[in-house]
Amino acid sequence: MFVRDLALRDFRSWPSVEFTLAPETTIFVGRNGFGKTNLLESMFYVATLRSHRVSTDAPLVRSGADAAKVSATVENDGRELTVDLSIAAVGANKAAINTRPVRRTREVLGILRTVLFAPEDLALVRGDPSERRRFVDELVAQLRPLAAGAKADYDRVLRQRSALLKTAGAAMRRGETDSVMSTLDVWDAQLADFGAQVTAARLAVVRQLAPLVTGAYASIAPHSRPAHITYRSAAGPDVDSSDGGDPSIEGIREILADRLIEVRGKEIDRGVCLIGPHRDDLELILGDEPAKGFASHGESWSFALALRLASVDLLRADGVDPVIMLDDVFAELDVRRREKLAEFTADAEQLLVTAAVADDIPAAVGGRRISVGVTDDDGPRRSVVVGDDRADLPADRAESRSS
Repeated sequence: MFVRDLALRDFRSWPSVEFTLAPETTIFVGRNGFGKTNLLESMFYVATLRSHRVSTDAPLVRSGADAAKVSATVENDGRELTVDLSIAAVGANKAAINTRPVRRTREVLGILRTVLFAPEDLALVRGDPSERRRFVDELVAQLRPLAAGAKADYDRVLRQRSALLKTAGAAMRRGETDSVMSTLDVWDAQLADFGAQVTAARLAVVRQLAPLVTGAYASIAPHSRPAHITYRSAAGPDVDSSDGGDPSIEGIREILADRLIEVRGKEIDRGVCLIGPHRDDLELILGDEPAKGFASHGESWSFALALRLASVDLLRADGVDPVIMLDDVFAELDVRRREKLAEFTADAEQLLVTAAVADDIPAAVGGRRISVGVTDDDGPRRSVVVGDDRADLPADRAESRSS
């Protein structure tokens, strides 16, 4: 799998740019803040319908524009599909596949599969549970696109139920207990239903990922303690022990429904939803201790790399070689980890790399180099392509165009 054509308009710092890429290594070089990461972010968005840097879409739209446009043509085993996305600053996004509009943007999920390594990956080990939940959900979206729909539905129900809980206490004091309880019953049923689908999909992915993470960490840090991962549900160990996947949905739904009844009083008192996949975590263990708080800086980076390397192996095991993107990560790693990452990505069908300093990239990583700069001529500051080591090739070959 590889991205052959990429076109952006009003995406982040890029007012307009087009690239023709190939199944090879392409390195984008430029100083920090020049827009290199934005290019990888646009492709990651096509694959997952989310940014790896921000939780909302508004920052993706160039200042002054109503929407950002991303178009990517993906080739996979002789099949070619073009995804067109319109990312709105305000309102709903739109999508098309091969120029045909689709009813839901999530219908584009699965067309492009990618794994992105970034400096922010350290937060997978040291950050909040939300970082690890997002990591799992990104994999679920690529491996099980239908499950992404359940996640969107769950988030919608969660917002509605949370809003009700914030006002439930006051409403009950006014004598509206029956109305509050009957409405909560409706939301509880939907939360348990969609929550079970989300949790089952996550568990299935984590079950597949776990041995790959253990192996990847051992190869990166052979003298460290063994690493393993496990899913931790706010609903308790009965959920954690489920195998995951569709057969476990009904059992998880019953557990969630029972737990929601048990904690209803606490939820009304506190005004928050205490049970559901929005409170779950992916537990990272080194030896007998949680990696968060006990892992050294080097161990934390090794664990973060292991999660990403295992993700690549998992997607490959599903029959697709994902596009691998390395966003200025070589600058964050010591020599041994740089070499390990370079070795692992050497056989990628398409490898996209960004670097502020070309010398940070190991000598073994060669390929096309595109220089990115900025200009404020004739208007606000914007990103531009200032150099391409293939600029002397015929126009019908891999040549970038920007304006």
